[in-house]
Amino acid sequence: MELRDYQWEVILPALEGENIIIWLPTGAGKTRAAAYVCKRHLETRQQAKVAVLVNKVHLVEQHYRQEFRALTDRFRVTPISSDSDQKFFFAQEVKLNEVVICTAQILQNGLTSQDEDMHVELTDFSLLVIDECHHTHKDAVYNQIMEDYLERKLKGQKKLPQILGLTASPGTGGAVSLKGAREHILQICANLDTAKIMSSQKHRVLLDTQVPQPRKQYNVSQERPRDPFGRKLKETMREIHRYLDVRSLPEELGTQLYEQRVVELAKEGAELFCRKTRTCAVHLRKYNDALLINDTVRMIDAFNALDEFYQQEKATKALRDPTERFLVGTFDKNRPALLALASDALCENPKLSKLEEILQEQFQTRESSRGIIFTKTRQSAHALHKWIQERETLARLGIKAAVLTGAGYSNQTKHMTQNEQQDVIKLFHKGALNLLFSTSVAEEGLDIPECNIVVRYGLMTNEIAMVQARGRARAENSLYSVLAKANSKEVSRERLNENLEELMKRAIEEVQAMPEKEYRDTITALQRCAIISRKVKKAECSQKRQLHDPDAVRLHCITCNMAVCHGSDLRTVEKMHHVNINPDFKIYYRATSGQVEIPRNFKDWKPGGSISCASCGQGWGMEMIYRGLTLPILSIKNFVVVTPDGNKPFKKWSQVTFAIEEFDFEKYCNSTFNLGL
Repeated sequence: MELRDYQWEVILPALEGENIIIWLPTGAGKTRAAAYVCKRHLETRQQAKVAVLVNKVHLVEQHYRQEFRALTDRFRVTPISSDSDQKFFFAQEVKLNEVVICTAQILQNGLTSQDEDMHVELTDFSLLVIDECHHTHKDAVYNQIMEDYLERKLKGQKKLPQILGLTASPGTGGAVSLKGAREHILQICANLDTAKIMSSQKHRVLLDTQVPQPRKQYNVSQERPRDPFGRKLKETMREIHRYLDVRSLPEELGTQLYEQRVVELAKEGAELFCRKTRTCAVHLRKYNDALLINDTVRMIDAFNALDEFYQQEKATKALRDPTERFLVGTFDKNRPALLALASDALCENPKLSKLEEILQEQFQTRESSRGIIFTKTRQSAHALHKWIQERETLARLGIKAAVLTGAGYSNQTKHMTQNEQQDVIKLFHKGALNLLFSTSVAEEGLDIPECNIVVRYGLMTNEIAMVQARGRARAENSLYSVLAKANSKEVSRERLNENLEELMKRAIEEVQAMPEKEYRDTITALQRCAIISRKVKKAECSQKRQLHDPDAVRLHCITCNMAVCHGSDLRTVEKMHHVNINPDFKIYYRATSGQVEIPRNFKDWKPGGSISCASCGQGWGMEMIYRGLTLPILSIKNFVVVTPDGNKPFKKWSQVTFAIEEFDFEKYCNSTFNLGL
């Protein structure tokens, strides 16, 4: 486990037991430096135990395989991910191993669990390594763990673990002034109880040589000269506007502003039990999505997304409602014209031509070219992959492309499993693949070989994402391209990100230069404020949960407005899954056969079929097979919650204003047995 001079420079305080953040660019070997700190920590302390925390599932195996396996000749090291049964016996795994590599959520579950097989204490560990530690803020899981740590620290508890944070870019936290950026950096330091931010000073030349920066260029495309397909979509949307008779919608169709307004309109319709308003708003959002896809990739991709939505509507909805019949009929009427316009190659997206130019330039001149195209959504990643497969000019250059997206569940586009992700990355390493169309999953942490071309395709993100993506272009003479429309918000944001990166560097330098006492006093004050804020927020949440009696609360289907259950019918399983235990509830829904695909496993249950309203076909959630019982899990966003104070749709269960008890398996079985059910 050899280290370079700049790595030695940044780990020295950690070897002395201090809490630090290591700030080094992507590709500089932060994980190896952290693995060496862990090795020395285990060698020099009795009963030492290390938790290496990551924020993305795929990093668990990667960190184990790449750097921490080197420790296994002397220490017991285990990776525990969400698709592993080891997480159900987390407490035992912690006892048996000196190093546990896991997602932060698994540790948080262990800290809060009442199950003796899973429960651990923070003091069971002597060192916490927090990867991508800039995520330690607000309600992020890293910060939940650290808030518990800080509360214990301020109460005077001893033997708390040492903290080692790793980041390539702490960012500015949205601040655009030096003062605001410095406050953000100090807050991250306070959240992590950091004594120092360590970056290379003495060996900066070596670091710059080891991690060269790519050449950056803006590849700007012009507007489409003609867009008859987009114009037809807008005509159809205005037809729906006239049917709805609403004049408050923005004129700028196909924008984020329009999307926000139709989301608000859908919410207003749900609250007023106005099915016409809500249904039209939902469909208008799909048309707006199609306009955004049309602006990003091909017209046919936009058409297909809209067509799939309407095929799904016909397959799942009863279409007894006159508004649904009007909307489906309107699409069916316009479908032939939309398909014909989407097939007109003369009106294709100019951004694709520009992307083709970039790829031809890079892959024609270099035999061993390797690149990543970053795009916003899974849908656009798949669309770009399909596009390149149909471009013979690019196929002749030997481009072998694949998609790399996240493992999280999405009802929009199929997720990738962990194994599928790893298979793609292995093929990319070997050269069997040389181009990836990726979402942000490849920005942070992933062990991806050096690329000579990285393209940010129509993206508008913050300075952290820019730095992470740029760090993938590490090959000699590599190119980092920003591809967007001329005079677009994406170009403006990228220019701003460049300024914010410099602002962040200046803010870190100011924090590093602070007198020790001033720094320490500032950090302590911020920590005290954070603990007080946490207690106030917790009290407010608890108070909010007592606003309404569960018996006085009703859930109505968000589409057809039918009342289907009371708040008192609900229970939580594992403190997170909300189920209805009333046996009469089954008359209100239909369930599909088969299982819903979820990319992880659970201790006491497995997924059943998806469930939908028996009256209108609106999706509600899925069935849970829990210890042999079939219980419906409900997604709150599919209901309107009716209380004595009014009607309200919620996005998350944490927002509801009534208490929900934890599910008692034995009590439920006894009551149903006594009832003869």
